[in-house]
Amino acid sequence: MLRTPPHMLTLVALSGVSALSMNVFLPSLPGMARDFDVEYGVMQLSVSAYIGASAVLQLLGGPLSDRFGRRPVVIWGLIGFLFATIGTLLATTATTFLIFRLLQSVITVCMLVPRAVVRDLYEGDQAASMLGYVTMGMAVVPMMAPVFGGVLDEAFGWQANFAVMGLLGLAVLVLAWRDMGETVRGGGLALHLQWANYPILARSHRFWGYCLAATLSSGAFFAYLGGAPFVGEQIFGLTPAQVGYWFAAPSIGYITGNFLSARFSPRLGLNLMILMGAVICTAALTLALAVDLAGHIRPLAFFGAIAVMGLGNGMVLPNANAGMMSVRPELAGTASGLGGALAVGGGAALSALAGTLLQPGSGATPLLAIMAASALGSLVAIGWVYRRESHLVGAA
Repeated sequence: MLRTPPHMLTLVALSGVSALSMNVFLPSLPGMARDFDVEYGVMQLSVSAYIGASAVLQLLGGPLSDRFGRRPVVIWGLIGFLFATIGTLLATTATTFLIFRLLQSVITVCMLVPRAVVRDLYEGDQAASMLGYVTMGMAVVPMMAPVFGGVLDEAFGWQANFAVMGLLGLAVLVLAWRDMGETVRGGGLALHLQWANYPILARSHRFWGYCLAATLSSGAFFAYLGGAPFVGEQIFGLTPAQVGYWFAAPSIGYITGNFLSARFSPRLGLNLMILMGAVICTAALTLALAVDLAGHIRPLAFFGAIAVMGLGNGMVLPNANAGMMSVRPELAGTASGLGGALAVGGGAALSALAGTLLQPGSGATPLLAIMAASALGSLVAIGWVYRRESHLVGAA
């Protein structure tokens, strides 16, 4: 088995193909609903149910990567993704499509494993910095994917998006096979020992504080994924390609936030970076909600606020993930999987809620309210970490 640590570009490619599978086809959702002759809410399950399945798989993938290694989990995840993608292309009914779409969620292991690999190689604030670089590169993919997906939809139909997923998945599989060296040493930690150590994570206020900060911050983004295609088409009257262009907004902000994390996390520390990011997210979304309630919401105001939210998320998530994995370094994969599962599971619920509440005539208000509340919860979570740690310092 390869033992040379993978190159940073390999980690970015793995994370990127996982992100691509989540959002490249989003501008096509209204058209796919018409094609399969189902309601938008049914087709939106290809987002919310996919996210929910990803949460379950992160719970399994993290411990498996700690036990059997990062490399085999990635390789088998990519192979499963390729077979599921072929199924989505052959589907003739919405039910068949959604089944294979859920099976595509196995690619989520390619999002959690790079985080664990970084934690295998780096410590503390330096891990947060390197995660910032990984996710900054990864953010380019979801930034461009909806733009590309909208253009593909208008030129060739929605199936072209899934064909591109399959081709890129195959390319990344070849790259991982050649470069994905193993970073778990000594054969990994036995599964029964991992389960025995779970209570240590469960009793840690630091783990739960970081986990909730990441879950609720990313929850605002997942709610956006579930509701923005509807808002773009039904409220702003945008075409699939135009929705794709506007979908670049959060990724532009996210890249900037990741860059700030990579540069300043070693200097300012995890907690301060998370706090600043949570404040930015909450302020931007609260302001957008106020503008919407005043009746002045426009595409620029809506997607502009989302771009600022992306900036805040880019500061929160790398640092919160590094914080989660620093509680027990030997359980980095397990912590990454558990934290990722909670983040994605919460995101699935918020995405489904957004899809349910957004009805003709509802406007963008339900979506913005969900996102603002989720961002505020993230701010409360990191505030709780600050308060507990300040008490510990005072007691010492």
